[in-house]
Amino acid sequence: MKKTYEAFDWKSLLEDGPIIGVDEVGRGCLAGRVYAAACILNLKKDHMHYTDSKLLSEKRRLEYSEQIKRDHQFCIAYAEVDEIDELNILNASLLAMKRAVDGLQVGMGTVLVDGNKTITNLDTAYQQITLVKGDLRAQPVAAAAILAKVERDRYISELGDQFPNYGFATHKAYPTKVHKEAIASFGPSPVHRKSFKGVKEFL
Repeated sequence: MKKTYEAFDWKSLLEDGPIIGVDEVGRGCLAGRVYAAACILNLKKDHMHYTDSKLLSEKRRLEYSEQIKRDHQFCIAYAEVDEIDELNILNASLLAMKRAVDGLQVGMGTVLVDGNKTITNLDTAYQQITLVKGDLRAQPVAAAAILAKVERDRYISELGDQFPNYGFATHKAYPTKVHKEAIASFGPSPVHRKSFKGVKEFL
């Protein structure tokens, strides 16, 4: 039976300061940066339709991303491939999230973090709440996820132009059969994550 997740009543926390949704994208990929975004929704603007970016078409994600950038406060950040290899993907993802929150420059509030890990070394003026499936349960997290997804897809498309042998535009650097076969045939590119299984075997 499929597990369901209840909506999170994030608006009840507004009296404690800004509500900041944070999410990342690209953890499971074999190449490229991991991206994160942080978002504070303007409640006077349309926002209730934001949901898990994976449930949206590419066209709708692009539309929502532009709307979020126009109407709401946001910051998009990332961790580089060498940081992923040095720190591991979890810590690099948390670093990207920290950079996104810091980039908002609000200094306080409640941070809704998608997943089950709090952000390491974030200023203690922020209260952190972890939300498994947060992009389904809270619109600030969903908005952050949409921004991160669109930005990373754009970045991966650019990598596809730079490294055409790997088919990045098709699989977005995830470990598909086609991607693995390309790594085996051509060896890893400079943007592949050398610490990852499926890449390190071919160094």
